[in-house]
Order: sequence, then structure tokens, then C-alpha cells
Amino acid sequence: MTVQRQSDVLVVGGGLAGIVTALEALRAGQSVTIVDRDTPERFGGLALWAFGGMALVGTPLQARMKIPDTPEVALRDWLRFGELPATDAGAHTRDHTHAIAWARHYVEQSRPQVYDWLLAEGLKFMPAVNWVERGMYGDGNSLPRYHIVWGTARELVRCLVAALHRANTHGRLTLLHRHRVTALDHHAGQVAGAVAINEATGAEVRLQAPVVVLATGGINGSHEQVRANWHKTGAHDPQQGSLGPHNAHDPLQVSHAPAKRPMPATMLNGAHPFADGAMHHWVADNLAGHITNAGEMWNYAAGFPHPYPHFAGHGLSAIPCKSALWLNHRGERIGPQPLVTGFDTHWLCQRVSEQEQPWTWHLLNRRIAAKEFAISGAEHNPRIRDKQFALFLKETLLGNHRLVSQMQRESPHFLVDDTLAGLAQKMNALTASHHIDPATLQATADAFDANFCTGNKLHNDDQIRRILHARQWGPDRLRTCAPAPLQKPGAGPFIAIHMQLITRKSLGGLQTDLHSRVLNAAGQPIAGLYAVGEAAGFGGGGANGKRSLEGTFLPGCILTARAAARSFATGH
Repeated sequence: MTVQRQSDVLVVGGGLAGIVTALEALRAGQSVTIVDRDTPERFGGLALWAFGGMALVGTPLQARMKIPDTPEVALRDWLRFGELPATDAGAHTRDHTHAIAWARHYVEQSRPQVYDWLLAEGLKFMPAVNWVERGMYGDGNSLPRYHIVWGTARELVRCLVAALHRANTHGRLTLLHRHRVTALDHHAGQVAGAVAINEATGAEVRLQAPVVVLATGGINGSHEQVRANWHKTGAHDPQQGSLGPHNAHDPLQVSHAPAKRPMPATMLNGAHPFADGAMHHWVADNLAGHITNAGEMWNYAAGFPHPYPHFAGHGLSAIPCKSALWLNHRGERIGPQPLVTGFDTHWLCQRVSEQEQPWTWHLLNRRIAAKEFAISGAEHNPRIRDKQFALFLKETLLGNHRLVSQMQRESPHFLVDDTLAGLAQKMNALTASHHIDPATLQATADAFDANFCTGNKLHNDDQIRRILHARQWGPDRLRTCAPAPLQKPGAGPFIAIHMQLITRKSLGGLQTDLHSRVLNAAGQPIAGLYAVGEAAGFGGGGANGKRSLEGTFLPGCILTARAAARSFATGH
């Protein structure tokens, strides 16, 4: 039996971008249907689990901290770090044109359309701006821009879902959970709705709407898609389906990988498992939708398996400790330039991917872990998530011993021992190998500690220099230890964390214009079809280029969603 439903707007996907699109459409007086594959308690998608960091430009909070940020400064940083051209000249001109247009829109509108809008919705930000992604050589964020939602992104989702229901006057909102869209209806070049399957009953549902908004996320929840697109850059060959093989039985085309972009043998999944690129494929194959930058991804270099996984391969993304030594599988420090977080995540992922084994080690002690160890996301930041400011301040000042003890108790990948020799034995037991020679691990620690043999005046180590630079900014100083020997008396026990690359976000997607309309291969809008959030590469099919300034994803969802809603509400 086929069920039919009709509305003014059909939103495919119940994540942040879909929720914001629906909210703005309801406020404009339109009727809306949201089709979401997940269960009602997971309405909100990946944002429910996210930390809630946002790169915002020219905010009052920046002004209070005397950060002289402007859209012009931010755009310069954005284009340089993302390796986008400062002008539209060069190869793939059209792709760059849309990416740059969205980058400019972001830096100019993140203050009024994200920061001010969220405040008006009742949300608050933590009273500090963090400085992330500074670039290896100062080529990233030239100023601090990373704002954190008080309550994490979970509070963001809850607030906007509550607003969604308040805006649902006269029953104009239909929510279909556990429904999967399999195809779009289209007639004479006009999208007219979609076909969905009720995954609880198997029944087909035909959804009629003159406007369809794809808010389906990216491709990084499917490791088949990640691997198929790992080595691709720019626009994609339509003969390849734009995203590479998408038949589950097709072999992955990864054997011709260029050496400059090695791929780990195994990876963890930090994306939403339903972000599989299926609708990207459908639009490309059936409507000539143009997909760009599918090979550009924002992954993280320091993941470890979730002790209580929500799905197969589920990983947690650690915020690496700046003071930890980042080691290869033999217990040797990766170099010659040491790996230090906070400067260039893209570079860290490349270096981790180049290693002989698909894992690395972080070597630290309890002193470092208590001050610096953190896990990204709402789940492991309860003081921020539950808005417990006094307890958050206490843990910041005295050390987050709660989280360290929790991971020691719950995760077999978080190893603790009083001696380096004992730690080496546990590291080998975990990997079922003899890769770690205790003498090598001891020599690695001794070589670093030798920097402090004559006090703090004669050290000559790039990791120490970067730590000292980070500590010049107040919020970083609170979360970064003063440089000291790893074997400092009283700082133990020693800790080794077994890390792998973890997939997260797609930087590419369906190409869109500034109205969030999906463009075809000729650069023309596909009538009635929009894409928002990660499905659109956070705007234009890849507004971030090769790198994000970090925190550009939640605002990118909001900006693209609001642009779409304005467009179909006004008929533009």
C-alpha cells in the first residue's frame, strides 16, 4: 500500500540544517514535511553529539576580549588556509566562484545570521573565544574565532526543535521518523517530491512538494564512499557517478593512489552512519547534479573506539594533548617536525596516514592528561553540556581527573602504568605485536626530557616552542601544561593512548548557488531542488576548500538553511 502526503516544502534529513530549514519555512507560513531516517530520540542528527564550536567573525564576545576581527581579515585567512584562489581565475573557475561566494557570505553573515540569531533564540555562548587551527606557520586563523555554545550543540538542537514545535501552528509540520528517501519525483525538469520507504513497516510513501531540500549530510559515514573518493580532487567525472562506485558490490577504486595522499588501512567512524552519499548519487545520476570536492574531507588524526559504540566502527575523537609525544607504532617520536594539535588538522591527518601502521600512540603522564586530555562532543563534556559552570571551572583549574579515570576504566585503548617498561608491555599486548621495544620507548622519553636538563633556557624543540606560543593566549593557557620533562617526579603514572584516524565531515558536496539551489552540470539551478549543510559542502559544494578554520560546520548548516528558506519563501 502506498501512502501519499503533500506539503509546500519537503526536507530530507533531520539534522541541524534540516531543522533550521523547516523552522524558517514554518515561520514563513509554509507547510513542511521532514523525512528522517533515525528514531525520534535521535532527531537532530550528528549535532546532538557535537561539541558546539563555531567560527564566528566580529562578535561582541571577540570585542570584549579585544580581538580585532573583521570579515576582510577572516576571508583572507579562510581563502589562504583552504587553498582557494583569492580571485576566481584559474582552473575550475565555476567551482571556485561558488565556493568563494559562500566563503564571503559566511564571514560577512556569521555575526548577524548565526551569532545574533542564536542569541535571539535563547542560546548563549561560553565567555571565552578559543584559538584553533592557527596554521603550521601562522597561515590559519590569525585571530581567535572559536565560540562554544553553552550547553554544547545538544542544547542548540533542543532549543531549535522546541522552536520548531512552537512554530507548528495549525498542524503544518509533519515529522516522518524512520523513513528513507529512495528517489525524487520530477517532471519536465521540475522536482515535485520524493518516494520514501517506512523502514519500520516497509510501506512506500509518496511525498508531494514543489520544493525539496536535501539535508542528508555528507559521505563520511560510509567508509566505502570515503575510500572511493579519498584521492579525488575538484569536480568529478559524471561517467563515474560523481562520487565513484556506489554499488555495494563494486570494488573500490583505490589501488592507483598517488603517494602524496596515503590512506590508512583502517579508520574509525566519527560521522553519522546514515551519511552515505546515496542522494548525492541519485541527483548526479538522474538530474545531472554537479558534485565537487568529494575527495576533500575534514577528518581527525586522534580517534579511538567508543567504549559503548552507538553503531559499528563508532569512534571518539580525542582533542590531542599538546604536551603528549606523538609516536609511531615502534614508540619513536614522529618527526622530524613533531605532531602538535591546534595548528593544522589537515596536516596531522596526512602525517598519520603516512605511517607504516594505521595507528599511532600518544605518550603522556597523569599531570598532562588531567589538564589537557579532552574528547570532542557533548557526551564527554557533561559540565558544558549540562551547563554546570562551577564544576566546569573547578575541572579546568584543578584538572579533569574524572574524564581521565573514566577512560582508564572504560577504554582498553587508554593504557596506564607506573613504568615505561610496563607501559611498553601493555602497548604490545593491545596490538598483539612486539613493535614496541621498551628501550626504544625509554630513549624517546629521555631524548625529549633532555631539553630540560639545563633548565628552560636551552631547550630547542619545536613542540615546546608551539606549546609556549599557545600558552600566550589565556584560554589556551588554562588547558595547556607548562613544558616539563615527561618523567618529572610526581607527574605519573605514564599513559599511552592508542589512536587511529577517524572520519568526520565532507568538505565537498552538491554544488549550490547563494540561494542554496542545487546546480546541474551546466551551472543552472535544478528547479525545486535545494541542498543545505554538509550535503552542499557547507555551501557551494565546498566552501572550505581543502581545510576548515574549524567550527565552520554548524554555522555553515545554519547559513545554508536560512538562505534556502529565504529563497523559496520569496520565490527567488
